[in-house]
Amino acid sequence: MKTAIKVLGGTILVLVGVVLAAPFLIPTERIISELSEQVELNTGRKLQILGQSELSVLPSLKIELNDVHFANMSSGSREDMVSMQALEVHIPWLSVFSGEAKLEKFVIRQPDILLETNQQGVPNWQILPTQPSKTDSQTEQNKETTSLPTNFDVKLGEVAIYGGTFTYADGQTGVKHQLSDVEVTVQLPSLRDTLAIAGSITYQKQVFELNTMLATPEKLISGNPFTVTQTLNSALVDMTFTGKVAQGGKDIQGELTLKGGSVKAIAQWQGVDLKAKENAFNGFEVNGSMRFSGQTFTLEKLVAKLDKLSIAGQSELQLGNRLNVQANVDLGMLDLNPYLPEPIEQSKAPVEPQQAQPIVWDDTTIDLSALKSLDANIVVRSTGLKAREIKLGENQLSFKLNNGVANIGLDKFNAYEGTGKGTVTLNTSRTPYKVKTQFALDSINAEPLLTDAVGFDKVLGKGSINWDLTTTGQSQKAFVSALGGKLAFNLKDGGVKGANIAEMTRKAKEMLKGDFSSLKEGLNADYNPEQKTDFSSLTGSMIFTNGVGVNTDLYLASPLIRITGEGDVDLPQTNVNYRLVTGIVDTIEGQASTDDSTGFKVPLRIKGPFHKVDVNIDVGGAAKDKAKDKLKDKLKDKLKGLFGG
Repeated sequence: MKTAIKVLGGTILVLVGVVLAAPFLIPTERIISELSEQVELNTGRKLQILGQSELSVLPSLKIELNDVHFANMSSGSREDMVSMQALEVHIPWLSVFSGEAKLEKFVIRQPDILLETNQQGVPNWQILPTQPSKTDSQTEQNKETTSLPTNFDVKLGEVAIYGGTFTYADGQTGVKHQLSDVEVTVQLPSLRDTLAIAGSITYQKQVFELNTMLATPEKLISGNPFTVTQTLNSALVDMTFTGKVAQGGKDIQGELTLKGGSVKAIAQWQGVDLKAKENAFNGFEVNGSMRFSGQTFTLEKLVAKLDKLSIAGQSELQLGNRLNVQANVDLGMLDLNPYLPEPIEQSKAPVEPQQAQPIVWDDTTIDLSALKSLDANIVVRSTGLKAREIKLGENQLSFKLNNGVANIGLDKFNAYEGTGKGTVTLNTSRTPYKVKTQFALDSINAEPLLTDAVGFDKVLGKGSINWDLTTTGQSQKAFVSALGGKLAFNLKDGGVKGANIAEMTRKAKEMLKGDFSSLKEGLNADYNPEQKTDFSSLTGSMIFTNGVGVNTDLYLASPLIRITGEGDVDLPQTNVNYRLVTGIVDTIEGQASTDDSTGFKVPLRIKGPFHKVDVNIDVGGAAKDKAKDKLKDKLKDKLKGLFGG
């Protein structure tokens, strides 16, 4: 028994002695030299350890390499692909005795890692020899892949990275991204097993917590498709992606989810001052099936939310020298008001309370040059739309943009109790910009439409409104001043607010029986919103030239009066000059009568700036018309006498 104890004790002493002597007996420099030779032999690149190397044996075998450099590809932008302050390798003693090459821990301190492609798109992480893959397709036969040697593997219990930077540079596009303050751990049981990465990184001063599962590194290195699950969390955005990566990262597809609390915060992070209202560009969420292949980014089964907006559909973005956007989306109920800028103040001068202000067209230059940098084909549907005061029902818009020429189609329109279709063509390929609009609206309720669209609430009734208008310019003022084309309307069962023309006509008839000059001021009246002229029909058209609309065919029929009119509306000067002739129908049949004859006519003058229109009886014209009627009666009597009538 004593002999056995002595043998055991002696063995332990020998082992302890070997362990203590190991740092002096193991040829560290030779091991490092052979390691560098093997790396260069297998990858074609140099591995250099320029700092001191240390070997320790307790509690496990540890090799520490300082100032490590791994060469970049020959066409790379710098000499090293990887450099690091220190590399620590922990090897369990049991694996040494068993002959199995296994690492317990792998620590990288302050690495500087560059992942890049050259001008031909070749990646610098393609470090192993390539060979043609064996497939039946001729195209696939020409494709190169990287294959790992059968007995080659790397098994890491844990890889820890402390500090340092990761840089990605695209040699074809010049795009560069950099991660800093990297604090991550990597679990790599085998190159043929799932790789797990967890930790935090900093990108543009924003910290992101990440968690990645990649299956498997062997497929990544060999260029074969591999699956990946990625979660990314930060104060700005949370992202989850589950999918497949192929062709060395050139083909990525899977399920993507993005969530965030503020678009404005993300814009500010990117150096963009997004001037938005308090209730706009806040919380957002995007879910969809995505694919990024070559230079095409596709989103299918897209469901997106922004504030109270909800969007569903699909889209495709073709990147490269010229952006091309294809989309087909349903916007649900679209309220644009939170995202529209506040109207420009027309006048900052102090005004009296309740005093109407003149309209001043904005002369600020509108820059639409960005439309020349992309092409698009977009179809947008919504169950409703609000834009300032305009309110639409179910509608569909199509938007096509090619080389700066935009064609906007109102394919479906439901609003203000009516329907319609129309097109807008905007040519921004050169200045001044050209705009052409064609619209046909049917059964439209005029008052709310005109009130919401242009703040004009003086016309009541339902009917059709059609226009074919063109203009050119680069500002609101220029567009108004160059307006040309035709507008026509046909309204039924409505009214014109501001004056009771029938009442004014009856007063004028009484006055013309005597001396009406003294009562002239009593009949001439400014616009009065409490007054209204009813009509059974109102038709007319207006021809615009350089922003001035001329009308010669206005016709209004009401139960006991007929009104014709002509005049002009000067949009650039915001002024109206119009003459109406009102006649009382001779028959008591009223609006059912087909007889348009009127026994008494009174002309009215509508004149003044838009914000203060005066409606007055044209007394001089009325007297002349009355004198003409009397002269006609006298001539008739004489003719009857001459011919025995």
